Parts: sequence; structure tokens; C-alpha cells
Amino acid sequence: MMTTAAAPEPGAQAAARVVAFFESLSPLSLDRLDAFYTPQAWFKDPFNEVRGIAAVRQIFSHMYTALDRPRFVVTDCIAQGDQCFLTWNFEFRFRKLDQGTLQTVRGGSHLKFTADGLIDYHRDYWDAAEELYEKLPVLGRLMRWLKKRASQ
Repeated sequence: MMTTAAAPEPGAQAAARVVAFFESLSPLSLDRLDAFYTPQAWFKDPFNEVRGIAAVRQIFSHMYTALDRPRFVVTDCIAQGDQCFLTWNFEFRFRKLDQGTLQTVRGGSHLKFTADGLIDYHRDYWDAAEELYEKLPVLGRLMRWLKKRASQ
């Protein structure tokens, strides 16, 4: 008797497509955001909260002007129904400070998809203090001191 595997859920298919896109993201691929996001997609991270594909494109575009060789490495993906949660490492080098050191920010993204597999909701979670501020020369010393004082 032959059995067939259940078809992947729409969220799992959309998630696989989005993971491949994020891991190959480049300044040139930003012109294809409309193949992954709805026109009125909502995006939020520790620094931004925007609606609309043009605003999402601006956030990613700024990333390429502010940082050297930024890239996402997705480390895990959990998909269920019409949504998924990705964990990732965001790797980059600062353009002006400590240019030789590869920086890594660890975070996660909660994505919700429409019926046609486009992202309509994108919420990034990461600790700006630990993952970014502590890596900056002057501010980093202050953040580490504050963290140490708070734990005593």
C-alpha cells in the first residue's frame, strides 16, 4: 500500500521561500521585495515601525549604506499554519568603527503570511543593548558597566 506525505502547510512553503530570499538578500534584490511582501506590510524592529513596502525597502536599503557586507544567516525556522518564526544571525562589519571585526547580532523574526504566501506582518526581536550597543567603543563600556551594576 502506497502512502503519500502530507503536503506542506502554506506557511512552511512561504517560509522556505522567504529564508532563501533573506539569506541571499543584496541591494539589487531589494527591487524584488514585492514578490515577498504585501503592499501594506507592517514591519517592526527595535528601531523602526513602518507600514508599506516602500518603507520596508528603505529600512533594508539603509542597512546596506550604514554597514559593510551585512547578511542574514537563518539558524532555525518553525512554521505553522500561515506564520513562521525564524531565528537568525545578522553578520556585518561597521563601516567606521572597528572595521576588521565581524559583528553578529542574534535575533528572531515572527512572520505572518497571506493566503498567497506574501508577508503581511514582520516583527523582529533582538536585544539592541546586548547585541549592538555593547559592541560600540564608548557606549559599550557604559552598557557593560550598567549591566554589571544591575546584576549585583
